[in-house]
Amino acid sequence: MENRQLKTKLAIEQTKEATEAIKEIEVILKHALNKNYTIEWEALKNESKFLKQKPQLPELLEISKLPKRTNQYYQPKFEFLDKIFPSRKQEKIDRAERLFKINYNEWLEAKEEITKKNEELQKLYQDKLKLWEKEEREFLEKQKRNIEIYRIKEQYFEKQPHALIKYCKYVLSTSDYPYYFPQEFDLDYNPETKIMIVDYSLPPIDALPRLKEVKYIKTRDEFSESFLADSTVNNLYDDLIYQITLRTIHELYESDVVNAIDSIIFNGIVESIDKATGQTITACIVSVQANKQEFLSINLEHVDPKACFKKLKGIGSSKLHSLTPIAPILQISREDKRFVSSYQVVDELGDTYNLAAMDWEDFEHLIRELFEKEFSQSGGEVKVTRSSRDAGVDAVAFDPDPIRGGKIVIQAKRYTNTVGVSAVRDLFGTVMNEGATKGILVSTADYGPDAYEFAKGKPLTLLNGSNLLHLLEKHGHKAKIDLKEAKQILAEQEK
Repeated sequence: MENRQLKTKLAIEQTKEATEAIKEIEVILKHALNKNYTIEWEALKNESKFLKQKPQLPELLEISKLPKRTNQYYQPKFEFLDKIFPSRKQEKIDRAERLFKINYNEWLEAKEEITKKNEELQKLYQDKLKLWEKEEREFLEKQKRNIEIYRIKEQYFEKQPHALIKYCKYVLSTSDYPYYFPQEFDLDYNPETKIMIVDYSLPPIDALPRLKEVKYIKTRDEFSESFLADSTVNNLYDDLIYQITLRTIHELYESDVVNAIDSIIFNGIVESIDKATGQTITACIVSVQANKQEFLSINLEHVDPKACFKKLKGIGSSKLHSLTPIAPILQISREDKRFVSSYQVVDELGDTYNLAAMDWEDFEHLIRELFEKEFSQSGGEVKVTRSSRDAGVDAVAFDPDPIRGGKIVIQAKRYTNTVGVSAVRDLFGTVMNEGATKGILVSTADYGPDAYEFAKGKPLTLLNGSNLLHLLEKHGHKAKIDLKEAKQILAEQEK
């Protein structure tokens, strides 16, 4: 009877744990709203002193002097009768010899025992010394870390990109999530546009808890488990992804005490197993850009995560649990951002030729030729429609694909400064006037947050310098973009 009561109690406890695990997912966002994500620099440092005393050399046991046969103690004393009776004399000699041997053997045993004890004392001392030296090294390493913390803090308040990235990574790494979350992410920061890109690893749907209830069946003396329906898990997963997205952006903005971030682009990435092939696949399933002013005006306590994501014009499948890949708004370039492949425009161009400083007419033909290669696979063609000396070029691509095709306006900006929203507005106006299905803006530089914001929800694609280099590389060419060098070259040409 008592055993059945214990099993019933166990089933109740397991059901409670299962309910709490599901509830934890449902409040992932709200759980983070009232926390302080600002890094306490002083708390990171270890100001303690190394107080542990260095081990003292042990006091070794002394070994008594070696007994010698010549010692007076072992010399027999002969009397007058010993000279008369030789046997009596010999007996005294033998007795002295026996005493010496007994004492000598006792000394050997004592020496062996003392030597063993001394060796144990030495070993114990060496072990303590090694442990002390190890702890001292660890302490000194922590002291060095204090110096590193001071340095990073100083660089953070100077808004140095690498320090900002380290700071934000620390903020995200200290965020409290269930054990099955990957807690892996990659960040990149553009100091010119003040955009922080976050490539965030999301948990796969299979990692979510599915247990709903545990019952103990007394009549069969066994446990019965019930699980969440697939449709419930799918909805739970979709809501979780939207919550993680908003929570991550919230944590980064809340911790931005130096006001270094104007905009955050969050790319949610899932690594899972393709059940059809058994192969590991990685897909970006959500991407959203949230500008600081707009995001901080949102009351996350009362939002519907999905509706909020859509309000921010986030990109993602209507069913996130399907893990349908989408193209991120902007990606972290994981390759050398300066170099890609060359093209056949003029013979003098080579690997070290700076695209951002090239002649405007050469740049015009480069863009035309590049997109000719891009659209040639579907039988499309690209025509330059207008050339100008304002460091831009307009071209029109005609894609015959019956579904995604049509007229596509392409505009390139050979810029050395951040591309503002006006250029994107101009492109959108051209798309409308031309009756085109899409507009593509290509720049040698980066875009500002306002440019990305304006492009949201519109048939516009913004390709920055890194994207341009990647596109060149895709078609087997190599070149470079160096904005600082380009500014100097163009300034010299204007003299």
